[in-house]
Amino acid sequence: MAEGPGFDVESAHKHFSAACFNRTWDLLDKADRTPGEDQDMIRTAMQMSVGYWQVSCVYATLGLTDPARHYGRLCLEASREEGVGPFFLGYACEALARAASLEGDGEKKDAYLAQAKKAAESVDDADSKKMLMDDLATIG
Repeated sequence: MAEGPGFDVESAHKHFSAACFNRTWDLLDKADRTPGEDQDMIRTAMQMSVGYWQVSCVYATLGLTDPARHYGRLCLEASREEGVGPFFLGYACEALARAASLEGDGEKKDAYLAQAKKAAESVDDADSKKMLMDDLATIG
């Protein structure tokens, strides 16, 4: 039988989510960041983007439009941080397109899909670009 991780996963998640968020804001406010701190800021902001995207997807899967849209917007905000990159921006728009589709708002869905596809054009990694485009194709 597999043993658990030996710690409270929920508490650890809350701790590290808050720590990443706070670290990003501390670095945003710092006027004299080092190049290494710039990279730390990008990594922690990306973690926020991915987390918000995942929560949005969970709510969309459950058919809960309002929280899906809310977390999609938070994902979009986190994805617009300097240096985060078009892959994350594309997925933020994917989350919002999925929420709009769930809501039955075809106009918003199409607008977010167009934004996501535009972001995908700037993704350099072919596998990442394909993954994003494949996910966009699943939005009805």
